[in-house]
Amino acid sequence: MPEAKAGAGSPLGPEQCRMARAALRMTVDELAERAGVSHSAISRLENDHPCAPANDALARLRTALEARGVVFLDGDSPGVRLGRL
Repeated sequence: MPEAKAGAGSPLGPEQCRMARAALRMTVDELAERAGVSHSAISRLENDHPCAPANDALARLRTALEARGVVFLDGDSPGVRLGRL
């Protein structure tokens, strides 16, 4: 089985967003403020709504989470881990 690797710039998925926020103990409102996106955009993403946020919003969310130490693991089994700042 291929090992998951840290990905740079891969799309942020619903599970990864939820896992990252949980690992950081961050609320939707806190992430929305840090990323400059709306609360509803994060809710749509995390609930896998068909009207998901645009790619630029996904990139801002990913960047905001990475700035707090989240490392995204992309591959066959996407996930997250906390890295060092």
